[in-house]
Amino acid sequence: MNDHPKPPQPRQQQAMPGRTGAMQPKPDHGETSYTGSGRLAGRKAVITGGDSGIGRAVAIAYAREGADLLIAYLDEHEDARETQRMVEQAGRRAILVAGDVGDAAHCRRIVETAMAELGALDILVNNAAHQATFGEVGEISDEEWENTFRVNIHAMFYLVKAAVPHMKEGGTIVNTASINSDLPNPTLLAYATTKGAIHNFTGGLAQLLAARGIRVNAVAPGPVWTPLIPSTMPPEAVEKFGSSVPMKRAAQPAELATAYVMLADPLSSYVSGATIAVTGGKPFL
Repeated sequence: MNDHPKPPQPRQQQAMPGRTGAMQPKPDHGETSYTGSGRLAGRKAVITGGDSGIGRAVAIAYAREGADLLIAYLDEHEDARETQRMVEQAGRRAILVAGDVGDAAHCRRIVETAMAELGALDILVNNAAHQATFGEVGEISDEEWENTFRVNIHAMFYLVKAAVPHMKEGGTIVNTASINSDLPNPTLLAYATTKGAIHNFTGGLAQLLAARGIRVNAVAPGPVWTPLIPSTMPPEAVEKFGSSVPMKRAAQPAELATAYVMLADPLSSYVSGATIAVTGGKPFL
Protein backbone atom coordinates (compact mmCIF):
# COMPACT_ATOMS: atom_id res chain seq x y z
CA MET A 1 0.00 0.00 0.00
CA ASN A 2 2.83 2.42 0.82
CA ASP A 3 4.38 1.96 -2.63
CA HIS A 4 1.54 3.76 -4.43
CA PRO A 5 1.99 7.40 -5.49
CA LYS A 6 0.55 10.05 -3.20
CA PRO A 7 -0.31 13.72 -3.76
CA PRO A 8 0.90 16.12 -4.81
CA GLN A 9 0.76 14.99 -8.42
CA PRO A 10 2.36 17.22 -11.08
CA ARG A 11 -0.07 19.88 -12.25
CA GLN A 12 -1.39 18.76 -15.62
CA GLN A 13 -4.36 19.09 -17.93
CA GLN A 14 -5.52 17.29 -21.07
CA ALA A 15 -8.32 17.64 -23.58
CA MET A 16 -11.30 15.34 -22.99
CA PRO A 17 -11.51 12.37 -22.82
CA GLY A 18 -7.84 12.12 -21.91
CA ARG A 19 -5.01 9.76 -22.83
CA THR A 20 -3.06 7.39 -20.58
CA GLY A 21 0.34 8.11 -22.12
CA ALA A 22 0.28 11.78 -21.16
CA MET A 23 -0.37 11.16 -17.46
CA GLN A 24 2.25 11.73 -14.76
CA PRO A 25 2.66 9.49 -12.90
CA LYS A 26 1.58 6.65 -15.16
CA PRO A 27 -1.40 4.69 -13.81
CA ASP A 28 -0.97 1.08 -12.71
CA HIS A 29 -3.54 -1.20 -14.37
CA GLY A 30 -2.07 -4.43 -13.03
CA GLU A 31 0.13 -4.95 -16.07
CA THR A 32 2.87 -6.60 -14.00
CA SER A 33 1.01 -7.47 -10.80
CA TYR A 34 -2.28 -9.21 -11.60
CA THR A 35 -2.11 -13.00 -11.72
CA GLY A 36 -5.22 -14.94 -12.70
CA SER A 37 -6.45 -18.29 -11.44
CA GLY A 38 -9.11 -19.27 -13.98
CA ARG A 39 -12.06 -17.72 -12.14
CA LEU A 40 -13.67 -16.57 -15.40
CA ALA A 41 -12.51 -19.39 -17.68
CA GLY A 42 -14.54 -19.55 -20.88
CA ARG A 43 -16.65 -16.49 -20.06
CA LYS A 44 -17.44 -13.79 -22.63
CA ALA A 45 -17.55 -10.18 -21.47
CA VAL A 46 -18.36 -6.71 -22.78
CA ILE A 47 -16.55 -3.84 -21.03
CA THR A 48 -17.47 -0.25 -21.89
CA GLY A 49 -14.79 2.36 -21.37
CA GLY A 50 -12.36 -0.54 -21.58
CA ASP A 51 -9.55 1.35 -23.27
CA SER A 52 -8.06 2.96 -20.15
CA GLY A 53 -8.39 3.53 -16.43
CA ILE A 54 -10.64 1.18 -14.50
CA GLY A 55 -11.84 -0.41 -17.74
CA ARG A 56 -8.31 -1.36 -18.79
CA ALA A 57 -7.56 -2.81 -15.35
CA VAL A 58 -10.75 -4.89 -15.51
CA ALA A 59 -9.91 -6.04 -19.04
CA ILE A 60 -6.44 -7.21 -17.97
CA ALA A 61 -7.81 -9.02 -14.93
CA TYR A 62 -10.69 -10.66 -16.81
CA ALA A 63 -8.35 -11.85 -19.57
CA ARG A 64 -5.91 -13.32 -17.07
CA GLU A 65 -8.87 -15.03 -15.39
CA GLY A 66 -9.74 -16.68 -18.72
CA ALA A 67 -12.40 -14.45 -20.33
CA ASP A 68 -12.65 -13.25 -23.93
CA LEU A 69 -13.63 -9.61 -24.30
CA LEU A 70 -15.29 -6.96 -26.37
CA ILE A 71 -13.87 -3.57 -25.42
CA ALA A 72 -16.12 -0.62 -26.22
CA TYR A 73 -14.63 2.87 -26.17
CA LEU A 74 -15.24 6.34 -27.62
CA ASP A 75 -12.28 7.32 -29.82
CA GLU A 76 -9.12 6.69 -27.77
CA HIS A 77 -7.75 4.31 -30.42
CA GLU A 78 -4.15 4.19 -29.19
CA ASP A 79 -5.20 3.37 -25.63
CA ALA A 80 -7.68 0.77 -26.89
CA ARG A 81 -5.06 -0.99 -29.02
CA GLU A 82 -2.71 -1.12 -26.02
CA THR A 83 -5.43 -2.74 -23.90
CA GLN A 84 -6.13 -5.16 -26.74
CA ARG A 85 -2.44 -6.05 -26.88
CA MET A 86 -2.35 -6.90 -23.18
CA VAL A 87 -5.50 -9.02 -23.41
CA GLU A 88 -4.09 -10.94 -26.36
CA GLN A 89 -0.79 -11.34 -24.51
CA ALA A 90 -2.81 -13.21 -21.90
CA GLY A 91 -4.01 -15.57 -24.63
CA ARG A 92 -7.56 -14.22 -24.86
CA ARG A 93 -9.54 -12.46 -27.58
CA ALA A 94 -10.15 -8.71 -27.54
CA ILE A 95 -12.61 -7.20 -30.01
CA LEU A 96 -12.51 -3.38 -30.26
CA VAL A 97 -15.63 -1.34 -30.99
CA ALA A 98 -15.37 2.46 -31.10
CA GLY A 99 -18.32 4.83 -30.78
CA ASP A 100 -20.65 6.76 -28.51
CA VAL A 101 -22.47 4.57 -25.98
CA GLY A 102 -24.92 7.41 -25.47
CA ASP A 103 -26.46 6.36 -28.78
CA ALA A 104 -28.99 3.53 -28.42
CA ALA A 105 -28.29 2.11 -31.88
CA HIS A 106 -24.57 1.94 -31.14
CA CYS A 107 -25.28 0.05 -27.90
CA ARG A 108 -27.26 -2.50 -29.88
CA ARG A 109 -24.32 -2.82 -32.31
CA ILE A 110 -21.97 -3.51 -29.40
CA VAL A 111 -24.09 -6.44 -28.23
CA GLU A 112 -24.64 -7.72 -31.78
CA THR A 113 -20.89 -7.62 -32.40
CA ALA A 114 -20.17 -9.46 -29.15
CA MET A 115 -22.59 -12.22 -30.10
CA ALA A 116 -21.20 -12.48 -33.64
CA GLU A 117 -17.53 -12.43 -32.63
CA LEU A 118 -17.55 -14.14 -29.22
CA GLY A 119 -20.62 -16.36 -29.60
CA ALA A 120 -22.06 -15.56 -26.17
CA LEU A 121 -22.42 -12.83 -23.58
CA ASP A 122 -21.94 -13.79 -19.92
CA ILE A 123 -20.71 -10.53 -18.35
CA LEU A 124 -21.62 -6.92 -19.06
CA VAL A 125 -19.50 -4.26 -17.38
CA ASN A 126 -21.10 -0.82 -17.71
CA ASN A 127 -18.09 1.36 -16.98
CA ALA A 128 -17.95 4.20 -19.55
CA ALA A 129 -18.48 7.64 -18.03
CA HIS A 130 -18.40 11.35 -18.73
CA GLN A 131 -17.78 14.10 -16.21
CA ALA A 132 -16.89 17.79 -16.16
CA THR A 133 -16.19 20.27 -13.36
CA PHE A 134 -18.29 23.42 -12.81
CA GLY A 135 -18.23 25.91 -9.97
CA GLU A 136 -21.73 27.32 -10.58
CA VAL A 137 -24.96 25.65 -11.67
CA GLY A 138 -25.41 28.31 -14.35
CA GLU A 139 -22.15 27.18 -15.99
CA ILE A 140 -23.65 23.77 -16.84
CA SER A 141 -25.15 23.96 -20.32
CA ASP A 142 -28.27 22.03 -21.24
CA GLU A 143 -26.15 20.03 -23.69
CA GLU A 144 -23.58 19.15 -21.00
CA TRP A 145 -26.29 17.98 -18.59
CA GLU A 146 -27.98 15.86 -21.26
CA ASN A 147 -24.72 14.37 -22.51
CA THR A 148 -23.69 13.34 -18.98
CA PHE A 149 -26.97 11.49 -18.56
CA ARG A 150 -26.73 9.91 -22.04
CA VAL A 151 -23.28 8.46 -21.44
CA ASN A 152 -23.52 7.60 -17.75
CA ILE A 153 -27.05 6.25 -17.25
CA HIS A 154 -28.99 6.06 -20.53
CA ALA A 155 -26.23 3.90 -22.04
CA MET A 156 -26.59 1.40 -19.19
CA PHE A 157 -30.28 0.99 -19.96
CA TYR A 158 -29.63 0.64 -23.71
CA LEU A 159 -26.90 -1.97 -23.18
CA VAL A 160 -28.83 -3.95 -20.58
CA LYS A 161 -31.93 -3.98 -22.76
CA ALA A 162 -29.89 -5.29 -25.71
CA ALA A 163 -27.81 -7.76 -23.67
CA VAL A 164 -30.32 -9.46 -21.38
CA PRO A 165 -32.10 -11.49 -24.12
CA HIS A 166 -28.73 -13.10 -24.90
CA MET A 167 -27.65 -13.76 -21.32
CA LYS A 168 -28.24 -17.19 -19.83
CA GLU A 169 -28.75 -18.11 -16.20
CA GLY A 170 -25.51 -17.31 -14.38
CA GLY A 171 -24.97 -14.11 -16.35
CA THR A 172 -23.87 -11.01 -14.50
CA ILE A 173 -23.96 -7.25 -14.92
CA VAL A 174 -21.50 -4.96 -13.11
CA ASN A 175 -22.10 -1.21 -13.12
CA THR A 176 -19.56 1.44 -12.16
CA ALA A 177 -21.15 3.81 -9.66
CA SER A 178 -19.10 6.16 -7.47
CA ILE A 179 -18.60 7.46 -3.97
CA ASN A 180 -20.49 10.42 -5.46
CA SER A 181 -23.61 8.24 -5.36
CA ASP A 182 -23.64 8.83 -1.62
CA LEU A 183 -21.40 11.87 -1.08
CA PRO A 184 -21.94 14.12 -4.11
CA ASN A 185 -19.17 16.53 -5.02
CA PRO A 186 -20.94 19.83 -5.76
CA THR A 187 -18.52 20.72 -8.56
CA LEU A 188 -19.49 17.45 -10.30
CA LEU A 189 -23.23 18.02 -10.05
CA ALA A 190 -24.30 16.33 -13.30
CA TYR A 191 -21.89 13.41 -12.86
CA ALA A 192 -22.77 12.85 -9.21
CA THR A 193 -26.49 12.89 -10.01
CA THR A 194 -26.06 10.18 -12.65
CA LYS A 195 -24.02 8.08 -10.22
CA GLY A 196 -26.87 8.22 -7.73
CA ALA A 197 -29.17 7.04 -10.50
CA ILE A 198 -26.80 4.15 -11.28
CA HIS A 199 -26.93 3.03 -7.65
CA ASN A 200 -30.73 2.98 -7.79
CA PHE A 201 -30.77 1.36 -11.25
CA THR A 202 -28.52 -1.43 -9.96
CA GLY A 203 -30.77 -2.23 -7.02
CA GLY A 204 -33.95 -2.23 -9.07
CA LEU A 205 -32.48 -4.23 -11.95
CA ALA A 206 -31.10 -6.88 -9.58
CA GLN A 207 -34.62 -7.54 -8.35
CA LEU A 208 -36.07 -7.49 -11.86
CA LEU A 209 -33.57 -10.04 -13.26
CA ALA A 210 -33.30 -12.36 -10.24
CA ALA A 211 -35.90 -14.75 -11.63
CA ARG A 212 -33.81 -15.15 -14.78
CA GLY A 213 -30.71 -16.06 -12.75
CA ILE A 214 -28.86 -12.90 -13.82
CA ARG A 215 -27.02 -11.02 -11.07
CA VAL A 216 -26.60 -7.22 -11.02
CA ASN A 217 -24.14 -5.37 -8.81
CA ALA A 218 -22.13 -2.16 -8.73
CA VAL A 219 -18.69 -0.97 -7.72
CA ALA A 220 -18.49 2.48 -6.12
CA PRO A 221 -14.92 3.81 -6.49
CA GLY A 222 -13.50 6.71 -4.59
CA PRO A 223 -10.80 8.80 -6.29
CA VAL A 224 -9.01 6.78 -8.98
CA TRP A 225 -6.03 7.95 -11.04
CA THR A 226 -7.37 7.72 -14.62
CA PRO A 227 -7.31 9.96 -17.73
CA LEU A 228 -10.71 11.31 -16.64
CA ILE A 229 -8.97 13.32 -13.91
CA PRO A 230 -6.47 15.53 -15.82
CA SER A 231 -8.97 15.90 -18.67
CA THR A 232 -11.92 17.08 -16.55
CA MET A 233 -10.45 18.87 -13.53
CA PRO A 234 -8.39 22.05 -13.19
CA PRO A 235 -4.63 21.56 -12.62
CA GLU A 236 -4.81 22.63 -8.97
CA ALA A 237 -7.44 19.96 -8.28
CA VAL A 238 -5.38 17.33 -10.13
CA GLU A 239 -2.37 18.22 -7.97
CA LYS A 240 -4.15 17.31 -4.72
CA PHE A 241 -6.45 14.62 -6.15
CA GLY A 242 -6.95 11.78 -3.67
CA SER A 243 -5.82 13.69 -0.58
CA SER A 244 -9.36 13.93 0.87
CA VAL A 245 -9.78 10.23 1.71
CA PRO A 246 -8.30 8.54 4.80
CA MET A 247 -5.57 6.79 2.79
CA LYS A 248 -4.51 10.23 1.53
CA ARG A 249 -4.07 9.11 -2.07
CA ALA A 250 -6.01 8.14 -5.16
CA ALA A 251 -6.46 4.47 -6.02
CA GLN A 252 -4.58 3.00 -8.92
CA PRO A 253 -6.93 1.31 -11.44
CA ALA A 254 -5.40 -2.08 -10.58
CA GLU A 255 -6.77 -1.74 -7.05
CA LEU A 256 -10.34 -1.79 -8.41
CA ALA A 257 -10.00 -4.87 -10.59
CA THR A 258 -10.46 -7.51 -7.88
CA ALA A 259 -13.90 -6.13 -6.99
CA TYR A 260 -15.04 -6.54 -10.60
CA VAL A 261 -13.60 -10.06 -10.74
CA MET A 262 -15.36 -11.06 -7.53
CA LEU A 263 -18.72 -9.79 -8.77
CA ALA A 264 -18.34 -11.61 -12.10
CA ASP A 265 -17.12 -14.86 -10.53
CA PRO A 266 -19.79 -17.61 -10.75
CA LEU A 267 -18.91 -18.52 -7.15
CA SER A 268 -20.44 -15.19 -6.07
CA SER A 269 -23.83 -16.63 -6.98
CA TYR A 270 -25.72 -15.10 -4.03
CA VAL A 271 -24.33 -11.61 -4.45
CA SER A 272 -26.84 -9.42 -6.29
CA GLY A 273 -28.12 -5.92 -5.67
CA ALA A 274 -24.89 -5.06 -3.86
CA THR A 275 -22.61 -2.05 -4.17
CA ILE A 276 -18.96 -2.70 -3.35
CA ALA A 277 -17.26 0.46 -2.10
CA VAL A 278 -13.58 0.87 -2.99
CA THR A 279 -12.98 4.24 -1.43
CA GLY A 280 -9.66 4.32 0.44
CA GLY A 281 -11.35 4.26 3.84
CA LYS A 282 -14.10 6.82 3.12
CA PRO A 283 -17.41 5.46 4.50
CA PHE A 284 -20.07 4.66 1.90
CA LEU A 285 -23.54 4.59 3.41
